[in-house]
Amino acid sequence: MDGGNQSFISEFVLWGLTQSQNLQVLLFVIFLILYLLIVLGNITIMILITTDHHLHSPMYFLLANLSFVDIWLSSVTTPKMITDFLRKHKTISFAGCMSQVFFAHCIAAGEMILLLVMAYDRYVAICKPLHYFTIMNLKRCTKLVLTSWTIGFVHAMSQLVAVLQLPLCGSLEIDSFFCDMPLVIKLSCTDSHNLDILMNADCGVVVVTCFILLLISYTYILITVRQSSKAGASKALSTCTAHITVVMLLFLPCIFIYVWPLSITWLDKFLAVFYSVVTPLLNPAIYTLRNKEIKNALKRLKNYFKNHKVNT
Repeated sequence: MDGGNQSFISEFVLWGLTQSQNLQVLLFVIFLILYLLIVLGNITIMILITTDHHLHSPMYFLLANLSFVDIWLSSVTTPKMITDFLRKHKTISFAGCMSQVFFAHCIAAGEMILLLVMAYDRYVAICKPLHYFTIMNLKRCTKLVLTSWTIGFVHAMSQLVAVLQLPLCGSLEIDSFFCDMPLVIKLSCTDSHNLDILMNADCGVVVVTCFILLLISYTYILITVRQSSKAGASKALSTCTAHITVVMLLFLPCIFIYVWPLSITWLDKFLAVFYSVVTPLLNPAIYTLRNKEIKNALKRLKNYFKNHKVNT
């Protein structure tokens, strides 16, 4: 195959998570259930926040956006992975592969910036409570969310442009369940060492910068919380703990895949599954289980449907 011309490349072969047919059937059932839980869990949070006026505040506006992003983060790769469990020959078109590269980076980077915005929201709420609704008004929150998407788009475009310049050749087999940037780079006909460094640096700017800023933000918030009243401190600590847990679940796998890659195939697959399936699944659970307002909103929604059923 002529590696200098991408137009001749029609498809890539995906090896998936395993070659065992029996195991693939089991994984099909497991991941189908997990994906349905991801979609239903995050949609439930979005509906609760949209319909319940008690949750019409900046923090929950941002949480609804996080749920929206989580659905898309999982949907970039998980449906394809699920259907491939039932296929003997797992392939993906060139356009499909490049779409996965773009949207995986766009959505993941956007979520990282969104988590930074959520940390800023908690900082203002805890450290400047009297000015909270003035600073975190709907207009500013909307601008911050749009900024997160813009940064994600720019980051993803830089990755996509780089990979489209690569001359690809050989068997075009990818030892994973989706097209990931480091694995596509390995298919290059030329020495890709410089591009690997560029990709690590590009991802590092987003991932490491956001991670460090988040650690600094929550450290400052927790120090402030320790000096506040017991009642307020308990609620703030619960919210911040949930946020920190979500941050760790997303950032640590991404750091070890894109910034400081360990180059261990099974571990890379595990980490990729973790941030594309486990993280979007746990986010709604973490916020629901640790948040009294969300629990109360869920009860009100249940009571509404119960009363509506009785009246009809």
